Amino acid sequence: MIRTIVIATLLAGPALASEEIADKYPQSVLYDKPFEVIPNVWSAIGATAPPTYENAGHNNNLSFLVTGDGVIVINGGANYKLAEALHAEIREVTDQPVKLVINENGQGHAMLGNNYWTEQGIDVLAHVEAAEEFADYNAQIIAGMQTYAKENAEGTELVEPTITFEDEYVIDMGDMHIEVLHLGPAHSPGDTQVWLPDLGLMIAGDMAFNGRMPPIFSDTCTSCWIETWETAFAPLAPTYIIPGHGYPTNLAQVEHHTMDYVKDLRAKIGEHLDNGGALDDAYYVDQSNWAFLDTYEELATKNAGVVYTEMEFE
Repeated sequence: MIRTIVIATLLAGPALASEEIADKYPQSVLYDKPFEVIPNVWSAIGATAPPTYENAGHNNNLSFLVTGDGVIVINGGANYKLAEALHAEIREVTDQPVKLVINENGQGHAMLGNNYWTEQGIDVLAHVEAAEEFADYNAQIIAGMQTYAKENAEGTELVEPTITFEDEYVIDMGDMHIEVLHLGPAHSPGDTQVWLPDLGLMIAGDMAFNGRMPPIFSDTCTSCWIETWETAFAPLAPTYIIPGHGYPTNLAQVEHHTMDYVKDLRAKIGEHLDNGGALDDAYYVDQSNWAFLDTYEELATKNAGVVYTEMEFE
């Protein structure tokens, strides 16, 4: 009965997480305790705030699959202690060993916990572009994490993925058929999706956001992100989606909070450019209709500037 209620809630579109909510799991370094999204698919939902000392960098979703013949973890975690805490939660759920860790991109909260898992003799899989991004910027990434995480950074060492792939990496383990995909350019280099077609569930990574404004980076191609979404991601028509950030939900919800936002910002910046507007003014295009999204205050003006710079040369 409880599982039925959870699934119905996901399909209806859940209440959104808020930056105002304190740590939901104070007895653990994890921001929140993992829960079973659908049978044998678990996720510890991160804060929708930026990484802070209080959330220890657990501001993305750390998921795991209990296949019947081992566990697959999605995301190494933002540091050694988060990875260790997630492993402790997995052991509470099952005695099946962790056999693989998948990094959803090259950012710190996906890869900085890798050394915990490799110490256990577990391989780490990532897209080749994500691995390259982490290799290029890992010194800055770990320094940033050490600044906010303080003692929670202890034990973290830089370890790159042990396996890379380009287009897809297919896994048949236990009762699960799992397709690890790179559907195309999106939020950041090497964005990775974990697709369980038999279950209709997509662990979307940073292709999709829910309840949190997507950050747009200097290497984000927003027009490419839209194309990848419309030609490769949405046609898979997943029933359930665990986004990179925010609560598990459905396709319509993440499309609104991700694609509708990106398209709206591009339209406003495009109008600004058509009117001869300069970068200084582009920061202040009206995004107030998205103020309900967490991290709006931190990201809206930055995103506008990045999209202006991108579209200026299109």
